[in-house]
Amino acid sequence: MKKTLLIIGIVSLAFVQCGKDSDPFLIKNGSIGNLNKEIKIKQIDSIFAEDSIVKINSSPNSLETQGEVEIYEKGGKKLLLLSPDNENDPNSTITNVQVFDSRYKTEKGLTTASTFKDVKANYTIDNIETTINSVVIFLKETDVYLTIDKKSLPEELRYNMDLEVEASQIPDNAPIKYFMIGWDVAPE
Repeated sequence: MKKTLLIIGIVSLAFVQCGKDSDPFLIKNGSIGNLNKEIKIKQIDSIFAEDSIVKINSSPNSLETQGEVEIYEKGGKKLLLLSPDNENDPNSTITNVQVFDSRYKTEKGLTTASTFKDVKANYTIDNIETTINSVVIFLKETDVYLTIDKKSLPEELRYNMDLEVEASQIPDNAPIKYFMIGWDVAPE
């Protein structure tokens, strides 16, 4: 009887531990919650079955999901924007994810509500690219890249696109404008 109870306890513990591993809001390299970089855009319907899926650019005659899609909670809160490699192919994999909901977080705790101070404290910056209205920050050893609005930068850095912005020039309190995940396309 004791052995049976012990076995039942171990099996129960194993099931509980397995359930804890699948955090639907955890961002890791190659995955975000239950979504990973091998998933095809046509599989989105089953992965986000409990949420609302809005097809942005799909063909009106398409039977399967294709093109960009937005994911909303049933309550209406926008979660994600998913962009496939090929807008016209339902078998295309997802290459870019824009994160809107602050519950999504990296293993080091980075969210859409984080500031540049949080980025510097937890990640090594690989590259900073300047665009017309923002700077794009690429992080080493992660799929995440971030955009910070130039309005958050010192005045002398806002209007010259040719200036190279250094991490030390970005204020600690600068908020993240766009929180993105980029996955390379797997060779066929």
